[in-house]
Amino acid sequence: MNETRTNRVLLVEDNPKNLKLVRDVLVHFGFDVVEATSGEEGVRLAAETSPDLILMDLQLPGIDGAEALRRIRADDTIARMPVVAVTAFAMDHDRERALQSGFTGYVDKPISVRDLPQQVRDFIRLGAAS
Repeated sequence: MNETRTNRVLLVEDNPKNLKLVRDVLVHFGFDVVEATSGEEGVRLAAETSPDLILMDLQLPGIDGAEALRRIRADDTIARMPVVAVTAFAMDHDRERALQSGFTGYVDKPISVRDLPQQVRDFIRLGAAS
């Protein structure tokens, strides 16, 4: 990878298998991955670690991904971070609802290990351009 610095991704996912899969793929492709297993922890780590991108599962214990996103967008110091919804809901209206809620983008589960690194790079570039 020809990136001048390691891109940091905050992965907010409560399923241990999904967490491991996404983390392992991203680490393999040179990303620095910070992990959270709840929405509250994700919001806290977003402020503490300043990731280049947040991958947020929508169904989380405690506050869900949509509420975590609302809290991130309400904090001026982290409001502009790109936050991508990750969910098994694959219907078009679910994708539209996520985008209307303020998510930067959407990644379907099951995660495509082949596509994920480029999707993450694209979302980081999109976030840097805004």
